[in-house]
Amino acid sequence: MLDPAEVVYYPEYWDLAHRFFEESWQSITGIDYPAIIGQRRLGFPVVSNEATFDAPFRYGETIHCTLWVESVGTSSTVWRYLFEGESGEQRWTAKVVTVCVDMDSFERRAIPDDIAEALRGCGMD
Repeated sequence: MLDPAEVVYYPEYWDLAHRFFEESWQSITGIDYPAIIGQRRLGFPVVSNEATFDAPFRYGETIHCTLWVESVGTSSTVWRYLFEGESGEQRWTAKVVTVCVDMDSFERRAIPDDIAEALRGCGMD
């Protein structure tokens, strides 16, 4: 979606970030996100987020996303996002904190060891 200035409307950045988040689970943990929700009955809703908009994306530009895990606690995970333009210039950064919940009760729970270990392996070293 474009605003009248012909730049990507700012909520679209969050939508894209969430799409990258969902797609990342398969490569990080070996389990796709629908299986984590449906079979493992775990959810990872956002409890905190912040972003910096450095420069806009214009219609038709390709967005390159780097996504990594900054830290993993008992039940929370801090995710970092970097969106860059086609020439590698930084356009948007974000910090998103998720918490692990039981999908049946929606109560906070500890991140299972196998998932926590895989998430810890997704840092920027």
